[in-house]
Amino acid sequence: MTLPDDVAENIREIFEERGEHWLAALPTVIEECCAAWGLEVIGDAFGGGTHSWVAPVRRADASPAVLEIPVVDPENIGEAGGLHCYGGDGAVRLYEFDPNSGAMLLEWARPGTALLDQPGFPSLEGRPEYVDRIELACALYRRLRREPTGVPDHIPPLPEATGMVQEWMAMFTDPEPVVAQAIPARLRRSALDWCERVAVPDGPLLVVNRDTHLGNIVAAEREPWLLIDPKPYLGEAAFDAGFLIMIQVQCDPAPAHARSVVARTAAGLGVDPERARGWAFLRAMEEIVWAVEDEEPEDLRLHLAVAGALHH
Repeated sequence: MTLPDDVAENIREIFEERGEHWLAALPTVIEECCAAWGLEVIGDAFGGGTHSWVAPVRRADASPAVLEIPVVDPENIGEAGGLHCYGGDGAVRLYEFDPNSGAMLLEWARPGTALLDQPGFPSLEGRPEYVDRIELACALYRRLRREPTGVPDHIPPLPEATGMVQEWMAMFTDPEPVVAQAIPARLRRSALDWCERVAVPDGPLLVVNRDTHLGNIVAAEREPWLLIDPKPYLGEAAFDAGFLIMIQVQCDPAPAHARSVVARTAAGLGVDPERARGWAFLRAMEEIVWAVEDEEPEDLRLHLAVAGALHH
């Protein structure tokens, strides 16, 4: 029941003191979940994560599953609610949820091969040889969008995308001096303009996803591809396009490539291309701020180039 070293290091770095408390309590939480849900851990915990202990388990009926115990934060708090809304339609099934720890008992998607492995930034999604995989991903994310219905009271409500917009508005209205110095004035003005525009949703609030990359779409047995580890929010349909467009532009952050990516991805998702471009631009601007705060000059240069390409 040990946590892989890379995951433990990530949790310590990201969550600091809170992460240490979570790590200390983890063995007890695992034991409590196994006792409550009749589980037996049958393999090593999976590596490569940043927020969770995740391991294969055997249920009381001898069927396999995955137990995930996360460090709950604003990005992943909606995962159980989103999976409940999906009901296994294009995503792994949620079998059990513990509101005290945030633990989830999930369908095990096997073999679990990613639609596209994630090397970090710059992402690979924008390369021409992966256009067919982008189309597959768009079809799946489009299928996953739906109105939120019947979420039980013990599952946290989905966060709203407009909450992110409010954070961005504050971030760019009165930026930290080091952030203001790093961002050209025209990009900051455009970010504030876009915040005002997307603050009012274009259409009904649907279950959408914050991190629409291809690494969390994996090969499975029940369906050819299933979504794992969603980051669900309530927002307009075009919200889905933001992250997916932003990471595609990274391999060639030029205006012509950006225009092509926006048009193709918006068509695949069935959303307005201009709204999609706006969400992608704001996601790039958010990454700029994080790169400044994390003192990552190479990432900063990349995200500035992406934002500039999407700005044209």
